[in-house]
Amino acid sequence: MKALRIAERTFEWGARTYLMGILNVTPDSFSGDGLLSAQEGDRDPERRALEQARAFLEAGCDILDIGGESTRPGSQPVDAATEKARVVPAIQAIAEAFPQAVLSIDTYKAEVAEAALQAGAHLINDVWGLRADPAMARLAAERRAPVILMHNRSNPANVEVRERLGSAYLGADYQDLIEDVKRELMESVALARRAGIPDEHIILDPGIGFGKTVAQNLELIRRLDEIRALGFPILVGPSRKSFIGYTLNLPPDQRLEGTIAAVAVAITRGADIVRVHDVLPVSRVVKMTDAIVRIPVPSA
Repeated sequence: MKALRIAERTFEWGARTYLMGILNVTPDSFSGDGLLSAQEGDRDPERRALEQARAFLEAGCDILDIGGESTRPGSQPVDAATEKARVVPAIQAIAEAFPQAVLSIDTYKAEVAEAALQAGAHLINDVWGLRADPAMARLAAERRAPVILMHNRSNPANVEVRERLGSAYLGADYQDLIEDVKRELMESVALARRAGIPDEHIILDPGIGFGKTVAQNLELIRRLDEIRALGFPILVGPSRKSFIGYTLNLPPDQRLEGTIAAVAVAITRGADIVRVHDVLPVSRVVKMTDAIVRIPVPSA
């Protein structure tokens, strides 16, 4: 795979694992880390976004992923105007304060992505893999913005809610989980290619937690190397998700150890980027796991 140049950074796939930190400019994040409260306007989201961005960058974060709409199971969508009002000021503030930072916009709406790119974002993280908005692929091609294409079979009708543990998808009807995910990811790749997005600008995400059962999420991580065999860099986002909570019987604020286990195994299976909330502790796990599986250490 060719290296990817984003802003002033070069991402050498396979040399190390890169860390993406989550900045939720939302009032309703499943993990409780939204930078907006339930009543918008009673906090200063730009200041809080800057504080979080600074902490993430100091902890070794490679990409800051800014989103303005919750994608938790059963969440309510927001319109593009609301989403732009949330993310654009945060992106502008971060880009001005940290010009060296690589910024990603977490959206499936081309209108939001365009405003975010104009505000200083560098790449697009599309949880619907270019399938939700026909204009997204064309925008990414025109702006030469790298894209993260996620597999997603989410269905609001197939959501289970448990006290303490939150919401989880019951799963879609897969004939063969890994083969179906691979085929549908390549359908998104085909959309990207038809729009003129070069392969080196494409990153794939198997969609942990999106339209999969607990068992299916565990299987995806265990067999991630089969997804990476498609020939594209792989992003994995297991952080605090319900499959961890249901496995350990723990709420979102107690899922750090489960996240760490999922991240470490994903790296051994070839993950190139891990997307997390808890950047500092996970950065240490990433460095240690890389030292074991990727980076030769001279003998004493």
